[in-house]
Amino acid sequence: MTLSRRIATRLLGAAALAPFATRAADVLPIFDAHMHYSHDAVQVLPPADAVAILRKAGLKRAMVSSSDDEGTQKLYALAPDLVLPQLRPYRRRGDQSTWYKDEAALRYVEERLAKYKYVAIGEFHLYGADADLPIPRRVVELAKRHKIFLHAHSDADCVERLFKQDPDARVLWAHSGFSPPSEVVPVLRRHKNLWCDLAFRSDQGSGGKVDAAWRAAFTEFPDRFMVGTDTFTPERWHYVVEHANWSRAWLADLPKDVAERIAWRNGESVFGGMMTAGG
Repeated sequence: MTLSRRIATRLLGAAALAPFATRAADVLPIFDAHMHYSHDAVQVLPPADAVAILRKAGLKRAMVSSSDDEGTQKLYALAPDLVLPQLRPYRRRGDQSTWYKDEAALRYVEERLAKYKYVAIGEFHLYGADADLPIPRRVVELAKRHKIFLHAHSDADCVERLFKQDPDARVLWAHSGFSPPSEVVPVLRRHKNLWCDLAFRSDQGSGGKVDAAWRAAFTEFPDRFMVGTDTFTPERWHYVVEHANWSRAWLADLPKDVAERIAWRNGESVFGGMMTAGG
């Protein structure tokens, strides 16, 4: 059975297994701030099928990047109302650990930015003092010039260094740094232009209930968090519908206005108009 067929089969099962989420509040829209459609996913899941999955999941928007960028461009061409393109500095998966020292990766970013429009550079992997190397510094400059975000899979030290380079930078912190809320909140307090995605995390909600420490973070910063699936391998496309429904379940444990902000309003207000805005 092909991956595309297996995913379609799983979609039917996920829909049947999530009656609570699919009935809640006419199905809460989801803005997914962290998705990938890389070269290996393109090979086994045609673009039209990928778009169908995003719509089946009830996504209002999906921020998509890929290694290489062609997958992102294919999805955006098919569904510009749904897909918001991001630019990874990766031509293949192997670039993840070398891009910040690779002049060819920098040229690739510059060439793509000259050819296409994006809402962010990223998601890229970068940690600590590596943020101060020449190529990451240039990427920060490019984001500033093009008036787009940096989507950083980074530790708090790296995030601080990005803002030191450009105090007006706009950063989406992938996975909220995989840090506990006690470490995320202080960084949010220091930087008004920092947002966090919750991709590939489950500690914020389990069994339809929100963790107490995360609840406090969401209450203090209801306008700074977004959900995300993170389809970092082709197999992760199995879980897009299931993840959207799981997100709806724990979001239902929050006050309605907070839930709506995290589910879709934050992403829409921050990124929704960027592809049509001037600049």
